[in-house]
Amino acid sequence: MENVFEAKDAQNYINRINNLVEETHGLWGRMTVDQMLAHCCVSYEMVYEPEKHKKPGAIAKFILKTFVKPKVVGEKSYPHDSPTAPQFLIKERRNFEEEKKRLIGYIQKTQQLGASAFDGKESFSFGKLSSQEWNNMFAKHLNHHLSQFGV
Repeated sequence: MENVFEAKDAQNYINRINNLVEETHGLWGRMTVDQMLAHCCVSYEMVYEPEKHKKPGAIAKFILKTFVKPKVVGEKSYPHDSPTAPQFLIKERRNFEEEKKRLIGYIQKTQQLGASAFDGKESFSFGKLSSQEWNNMFAKHLNHHLSQFGV
């Protein structure tokens, strides 16, 4: 798996994103390319702009930590058409160039902060995660959706 904290791997994601155009269609799923970019930004918003999202309550967090966390932070890739958490659903169209720029900015910021900034950092939904778990979560999600759109 790629390491989002390594400059060359982060640049690889950016290159893949830059290969997208507004007319790029997904190979599966219902999202448009602009919605996919906005969807991918949600993971980073929860880190860098948490005020944009409602934190899960105690019961929801227990369920997320117990049943969802292993699938999200583990090494195994997501299958096509995996279920999407409500806060990750992007129902309206977005500005392609703006979403592309935002996602690239988040990838660059994450890489520049480095693994040490994320080791033991509290996740919005899963509690404290190791830098490896953060990497797995970011890398898997990016790979899943960039592959969905053929890049």
